[in-house]
Amino acid sequence: MTDTLTSYRAKRDFSVTPEPAEGGEEGGAVRAFVIQKHWAGRLHYDLRLELDGAMKSWAVPKGPSFDPRDKRMAVQVEDHPIAYNRFEGQIPAGQYGAGKVIIWDKGYWRPLGEPSRDYADGELKFELYGHKLRGRWVLVRMKDGKAWLLIKEKDALARPASEFSVVDEMPDSVSGLAAPECAAPAGGKAAGGPATATLAVARADDGARTAVRAALPATLSPQLATLVEQPPATAQDWLFEIKFDGYRLLARVDGGDIRLFTRNGNDWTGRLETLRAALAAMRLPPGWYDGEIVVHNAEGRPDFGLLQRAFEAPAGDGDGDGDETGDIVYFVFDMPYFDGADLRQLPLWQRRRMLREVLAHGPAARVRFSEEFDAAPGEMMAAACRMGLEGIIGKRRDAAYVSGRTRDWIKLKCGRRQEFVVGGYTDPQGSRSGFGALLLGAYDGDGRLRYVGKVGSGFDAELLDSVKRRLLALAAADCPFAPGQQIERRAHWVRPELVAEVSFAAWTSAGALRHAVFQGLRADLPAAGVVREVPARLADDKRPHKDSKEDVMQRTSSMPVAAGKLPATLKVSNPERVIDQASGTSKIGLVRYYALVGELMLAHLKGRPLSLVRAPSGVGGELFFQKHADNQRLVGVRQLDRRLDPEHPPMLAVADVAGLLAAAQWNAVEFHTQNAYATSYDKPNRIVFDLDPGKGVTWPQVREAALLTRAFLQELGLEPWLKTSGGKGLHLVLPIRPHYDWDTVKAFSQAVVAHMAATIPQRFVLKSGPSNRVGKIYIDYLRNGRGSTTVCAWSARARPGLPISVPLDWDELARVDGGDHWTVATVHQRLDVGNAPWDGYAKGARGLAQAMRRLGFTPPAGQDAE
Repeated sequence: MTDTLTSYRAKRDFSVTPEPAEGGEEGGAVRAFVIQKHWAGRLHYDLRLELDGAMKSWAVPKGPSFDPRDKRMAVQVEDHPIAYNRFEGQIPAGQYGAGKVIIWDKGYWRPLGEPSRDYADGELKFELYGHKLRGRWVLVRMKDGKAWLLIKEKDALARPASEFSVVDEMPDSVSGLAAPECAAPAGGKAAGGPATATLAVARADDGARTAVRAALPATLSPQLATLVEQPPATAQDWLFEIKFDGYRLLARVDGGDIRLFTRNGNDWTGRLETLRAALAAMRLPPGWYDGEIVVHNAEGRPDFGLLQRAFEAPAGDGDGDGDETGDIVYFVFDMPYFDGADLRQLPLWQRRRMLREVLAHGPAARVRFSEEFDAAPGEMMAAACRMGLEGIIGKRRDAAYVSGRTRDWIKLKCGRRQEFVVGGYTDPQGSRSGFGALLLGAYDGDGRLRYVGKVGSGFDAELLDSVKRRLLALAAADCPFAPGQQIERRAHWVRPELVAEVSFAAWTSAGALRHAVFQGLRADLPAAGVVREVPARLADDKRPHKDSKEDVMQRTSSMPVAAGKLPATLKVSNPERVIDQASGTSKIGLVRYYALVGELMLAHLKGRPLSLVRAPSGVGGELFFQKHADNQRLVGVRQLDRRLDPEHPPMLAVADVAGLLAAAQWNAVEFHTQNAYATSYDKPNRIVFDLDPGKGVTWPQVREAALLTRAFLQELGLEPWLKTSGGKGLHLVLPIRPHYDWDTVKAFSQAVVAHMAATIPQRFVLKSGPSNRVGKIYIDYLRNGRGSTTVCAWSARARPGLPISVPLDWDELARVDGGDHWTVATVHQRLDVGNAPWDGYAKGARGLAQAMRRLGFTPPAGQDAE
């Protein structure tokens, strides 16, 4: 084979540059690709595709675009060695391509044709399976031979440039991500039975190799659907399935160990032996399989009552096989884990294509693939209702699998129907036995059980007797419903543990059920999680709608904070997307939070170079630390003079509240600031001491450490100000007069920490490693270096619950129970106090000369005394 790397090697001195001269293993049928973001003479993106023993390479000045209308110039450069896929670092000055290189994206590519021939012909079509780039693409060579065009082909992943810019939304390196793993080696036998061997090729085609290799977790919380009022306007972005009238069930398969779990995590394996045996017979590969179990009636429709009775029937009744759940059918619709890989970040359509292939290799009598339907959702909904079905489920085609309730999965119901908590019952009248009606409730946002009415229809004699036995076992003396509500007289109370599924015609203006009909008791759901379902609206649905008074009240009560005033010109994409599962906060909720605290936050933020922590996938997803940007589209976020940091794109600063909101719309969760103003960047005007507790340190010890640090600084003639970190610790912020340079200020702060660690070694350490600070506190002085940042006061943190950093008065410290004491949801408790604890901060700046003398610290030569 001709050596195509001659030109590459001739341009480089490998005794100077860290780039590889050669090497790297070929992937065979699985070809690697990489895109390296390269700050050379100017910023560009290097696309490299493994082909014929080397990486065919193109420089793409503007980077890729998911918009098929964008034809991005791609200038072909010399072939690179396959080992270059792992290169990330600094090419030294004077070398070819001098500048910083990061791995912006990587993964595998699949040619859509014969690649060597298509490359030679100048039209190479392919699919990408990367962390950022997915779907079908094409490279087309232009007449001059060197210039090509990189174009996204039209498929389900294409997106208009006006809505999404992948280079702006995802600017950082992916090198920290786990590398995808291969399936069974060619010619080898994969484990897990016949289905796995067949899937080895399908997985290469379908991109499952881009999933992260992971052990099969012991537990899994399912993704849940949100009730909506009407089908989405952009139906082409969704797929639709029947909404089954049954119980959600997740199957964990690990060889012969098959476990079946309800959506609440209850192990029902022992109650579903027939289904477990059916799954065992299919010899499925290890994985988590997600679906719904149902029992069909004589007309072939799922019947919730029949399903419930299958579980309630005594063993041996009915057909004589000892298992009344034998008529249960398991419809499987998703596969979050499969054969040693975590598939949750793959798009839904890809997971389902793989799942269909898996289930095709086994008997389908009891376990079936949940088909999607190629019809308009309105037509599907009408047909489902005519057939007496419960409704339909919609799912975004490109959505990841996310535990908890999201708006990427939606449900549309033919009638109103949901679960309620049983809090009591009435006596029967006339010839009726058992009881008269069940008294129902749902929990509100404050954890109170609100009475919503009663249900007396839908029971036969057998049900009346069986439910009455359950009620008697839960008898209670006190009413479980919140006070102040008119409830049936002479009621009998029960502990609120039973959950009833009820259909009804409507809600009254007083918030009560109208024409309720009992459907069955649910053993798979916890009573504590039952709330009133209010149909939501999707972000892409612009059609007219008028909410009822009750719907408005319900939505308002569930908002995490009072709505801050948003500019009419601010367009928030995907506003209802839940970004924090722990608190249920949506993207629009976080934007409103920053509108609420914006003026308070600007006092700490304005004029300082800024770094953003962006979370496009929400809390728990991948985070991006954005310190520089060429993006000039963010209103109110300005670019600073390049001379402040000449080796990088401009640093950022927030000019006003509009800038805060624009950054939040850009998926920024955290705002971090540097220790100097942009106007006097070479001379910092504050010092930050970040108290970072190690393993085993209690919160009282953190409080004590803050007081000890303050006392020492006061001995030096300095007065620090205090704030919570929004994490585990506290921040002591010391305003100083801007006189010394960064290195001097950092060295002084290090000397302070060294003195603390030497004086009280049982409490403090100077080194930051986790093993060094077990049971001790590390005072992080590194935040005082040039370019380093600290989270801004009032900023949220990208952690479960969205805690916030809040200014404190020293007298308050004893009443605070953690660095995450306040959150986005509880900020209203602190708004009246605001920045008052830091009154006088600006006037509190002091010089360091006297403190340096007291500490015995000598500034470096060239640093004049104050």
